[in-house]
Amino acid sequence: MVAENLQDKFLNKLRKDKVQVSIFLVNGIKLDGTIDSFDSYTILLKSKITQSVYKHAISTIVPSQPVKLEIDE
Repeated sequence: MVAENLQDKFLNKLRKDKVQVSIFLVNGIKLDGTIDSFDSYTILLKSKITQSVYKHAISTIVPSQPVKLEIDE
């Protein structure tokens, strides 16, 4: 069984719970929506339209509410 990394756990929790997020890009642009899906390189962010956002362009992801993760020690 492949262990899920912290990034995948966080993104998957946001996706499953349909949590509204603000994604800040390295150039300062702010994108708002919910995470529709993701892979190793991109996140599909859904609002009025669905945008593909490259992970290397992301500075910060801010959920609109607290997120509790089950983290294995």
